[in-house]
Amino acid sequence: MLLVYGPRSTDYDFGDEHPLTPRRFGPGIDLLRAVGAEPGLAPEPAIDEELRWLHERPYIDVVKRFSHDPYGFAQAGIGDGGDCPPFADMHEASAAVVGGSVRAVESILRGDIEHALHPGGGLHHAMPARASGFCIYNDPAIAIARARRDGLRVMYIDLDVHHGDGVQAMHWADPGVLTVSIHETGRALFPGTGEADEIGEGVAAGTSVNVPLLPGTGEGAWLASVESLLPELAATFGPDLIVSQHGADSHAWDPLAHLNVTTTAHGRAARLVDAIAHRYAAGRWLATGGGGYDAYRVVPRTWALTWLAGAHREVPSSTPAAWRDRWATEAARYGQAPLPATFDDEPNAGLPLDGEQEMAAERGRAVAAVVRRAVVPRLVREAVDRGWWDPLGAGAGAGTETVAGSVAGRSDGTPTIVAEVDAAAWSRWSLAPRVVAPFGIGDASAIVGAALVDGARVSAAIVGSTVVGLAVSAQDARADRGSPELLALGVARSHRRRGLAGRLLAEHVVPGTTATVTLAERDVVDPLDRDTRALVAHRLLSRAGFMVEPADAAVRAVDPSAIVARSRTT
Repeated sequence: MLLVYGPRSTDYDFGDEHPLTPRRFGPGIDLLRAVGAEPGLAPEPAIDEELRWLHERPYIDVVKRFSHDPYGFAQAGIGDGGDCPPFADMHEASAAVVGGSVRAVESILRGDIEHALHPGGGLHHAMPARASGFCIYNDPAIAIARARRDGLRVMYIDLDVHHGDGVQAMHWADPGVLTVSIHETGRALFPGTGEADEIGEGVAAGTSVNVPLLPGTGEGAWLASVESLLPELAATFGPDLIVSQHGADSHAWDPLAHLNVTTTAHGRAARLVDAIAHRYAAGRWLATGGGGYDAYRVVPRTWALTWLAGAHREVPSSTPAAWRDRWATEAARYGQAPLPATFDDEPNAGLPLDGEQEMAAERGRAVAAVVRRAVVPRLVREAVDRGWWDPLGAGAGAGTETVAGSVAGRSDGTPTIVAEVDAAAWSRWSLAPRVVAPFGIGDASAIVGAALVDGARVSAAIVGSTVVGLAVSAQDARADRGSPELLALGVARSHRRRGLAGRLLAEHVVPGTTATVTLAERDVVDPLDRDTRALVAHRLLSRAGFMVEPADAAVRAVDPSAIVARSRTT
């Protein structure tokens, strides 16, 4: 795993009293070296053209003025008394952070490396025309923009305790970027945003995902949110590159926030991101350091655990005694001693588990579950919950095999509807791209095959031996008397707007079938506008004889357009 660090990394310095201190690089890089990492890319300033991919020219000019004259009046979020006090050479230092992340992404895109860790990167709060939250330029957002210039689809994972508001805002309208942020609620912590209903607009609706957690939430609920959502979202979205932000400030000892996460959970999350990168993005992964204000006990261990995850190395049994000895005096001077003897923490970071934390954990799991209902396609959720498929298991990904067998279609190419597909027939057919979730054809085909074995009902539209339309339903596994639930309905892009979805529904639906439709049910590559999607779903189900009404309040709190439909029982 490439380590991005050099002489300019410590130049990003707001002063001795500022929480985001370059002092973290001393113990942090020292511990990284102790576990086998050596800097391989020294950041240099990004050019103005790269900054202007996302930042406005007048704002860059403001930063440059402060860079030459740090004593001017406050402007664009920069000024004395704020989060971003000016300092000499601010522009060059800030542009170097961007340069480190952009050059790392370019190394990944060239195939020189698979993974990179930029500890000084992850300045995720900067906005197009203002500084915010210790961040002057937004290096992860610009690194994503670099990949988008090559047409890559990017999944951004933000594990910092603060909402990744700048990255979300800068890619809010781009359906080719999925931003996922798991953070302390903005009702208790800067920047005051990141509620679950921030899901995107227009064609990009559904590509912003937020899980806000109450103060006191510990490692169990935090990690459960990470592990339940990230693999399913990656499988659905189909990223070409993963960019992540591993802020250590969610830790129980961090002085600026209120979650009770541990380095143990940080390490597990990093290994999960690595697994997702290999499973869905051909290993392409840029990790950034982000926040973290316990610069001695926490930040170095979180950085080291992230690098070890990307290097595919085991975690040592203890932190090196020489490292602890070297930094003990300085850590004590800043009230961050003793230095831990292990990379992982005790459960709950050694703190007692109280009722408030248990309540926060329960609420966190509930929020993550509702977000999952709104943003993960029903077929993907059911496949995981019913044991049909593992999003991190070995899979065929985007490819599919050429198989024998066919169903004769009409000479004009009109698909033939097969109302009752069996497992033997399914094994002989191939599935067209993006008919149903997940993104990979092989994964989608495997899910349908497993569903058939488990008694699901499948109807298909066939041209030759290729499935160009599909409807899948199964009995409600949670009800005492199961009723059929429509899990998926989709048509290949080349056959849309020809009435095929309506024909499939007519052949497939039986009395009493229910269907819940959220913004998750979309073509992630070529999505319709959010309002158009909702209108199409409503009309399609109504014409098929369904009674359509708003979904339950919990889901609508995340996705106001969510609907539930019930076919007539007679």
